[in-house]
Amino acid sequence: MADLVLNETRDRVTVLTLNRPEKLNALNYALIDRLLAILDTIETDDAVRAVILTGAGERAFSAGGDINEFSLSVAAGTDVALRNFVMRGQRLTARLEAFRKPIIAAVNGIAFGGGCEITEAVPLAIASDRALFAKPEINLAMPPTFGGTQRLPRLAGRKRALELLLTGESFSAERAAELGLVNKIVPYAELMPAAHDLARRIITHSPAALASILTAVARGINLSIAEGLLVEAEQFARMAPTADLREGLGAWIERRKPSYDGSWTHIARPDEARRASLRLDQAAGLGKASR
Repeated sequence: MADLVLNETRDRVTVLTLNRPEKLNALNYALIDRLLAILDTIETDDAVRAVILTGAGERAFSAGGDINEFSLSVAAGTDVALRNFVMRGQRLTARLEAFRKPIIAAVNGIAFGGGCEITEAVPLAIASDRALFAKPEINLAMPPTFGGTQRLPRLAGRKRALELLLTGESFSAERAAELGLVNKIVPYAELMPAAHDLARRIITHSPAALASILTAVARGINLSIAEGLLVEAEQFARMAPTADLREGLGAWIERRKPSYDGSWTHIARPDEARRASLRLDQAAGLGKASR
């Protein structure tokens, strides 16, 4: 049996390929579980600095959830469908959204339903000129269930998102870029080179700093500006004791290229970092309690 998710790492970039081309890379339960397991492994692997996520074959990034499998869960009852399909899909998109390394979706073709929701969740996306997007769940008499009713309005705006959600009509890569769903569009043959180029430009920087930015944006984007600024300050405080920050400052002062350790835990003053982290966690707990 072929691997449901192909996994290849080269030059500190891991390419994950959804590998059900005969089913347009539909997201069955086994594929989602496999992708989640791989993400768990590579998030703590210091040899991996960035991830590119794409689809096998020339036709699809992912056509969305596996409807045949999902229909069996619906037939088994609401609780089963919620557990097996909805919560599993939401767990995947939440994992992609909060991942502490940059993930770039390389959308090579059809990105319908869950495939579109994955694109919404990842921090960065490049689409080929063959990419086609849709929110077709309304055609099945249901709402999107992997976060599409929540993330798309935040990206595109309420009215523009609702037009897509309520009609189920497909839309082009150009429209996806206009809505903020993808960063750029490139010819099909240039998609993977463009994704690798973006990854290379990102991973020259401190992996800890990249993680802090990803975390600050993911946690703060739906907060008030005042709460978001606290998240930003918290992430700086976690970086302040690190060797990476000292290396970055030293390299700038000395007019040389920085050389980062690459470890997520290597810090210059571990005791200070632990104390700062504890204070921040306690403050966050008090803030939640007060609200």
